Amino acid sequence: MASKQEQQFTEIQKKNLEAAMRLAQLSIENSQRIMELQVGTAKALFEEGVANAKALSSVKDPAEALNLRTAYAQSTTEKMLTCAREIAEITTKTQAEVGKMVTEQLSCGGQDVLEGFQKMFKGMPVGDASALGNIQTAMDSARAAYEQMTKASTDAFQAFTKFGKK
Repeated sequence: MASKQEQQFTEIQKKNLEAAMRLAQLSIENSQRIMELQVGTAKALFEEGVANAKALSSVKDPAEALNLRTAYAQSTTEKMLTCAREIAEITTKTQAEVGKMVTEQLSCGGQDVLEGFQKMFKGMPVGDASALGNIQTAMDSARAAYEQMTKASTDAFQAFTKFGKK
């Protein structure tokens, strides 16, 4: 029969595995969305290119050919920028979801680990209170650093998205 500490660590491992599976599922779903978007954009660009080539083959006036090419170039650029913007939006939403999941994992998992250490230290003949305080400080520092990185990364994506809309 497993000891209480083994059961606690098994529970922590189970929670970590569930979080990893959620992250993997999120990654697969968002990769699929991005691929569908890229395929749709590529198909639309191909169809538009074929239509433009047919139109150009029947043009006799150079000015009209130039107008068709200009319109095609503008349309292609708009479609590509729209695709890039949508990919950036998907990425930003995914990043926010992942950030939320990781923050939850750090908060809940960190608390579980800390409680496990507290129980483990209580069972030992010599308990070091400062060691437990150091573990808590390290976990708090890691959580704060992750939150700062998430905010900086989110701000960078938002700046990119605003730049792409100009």
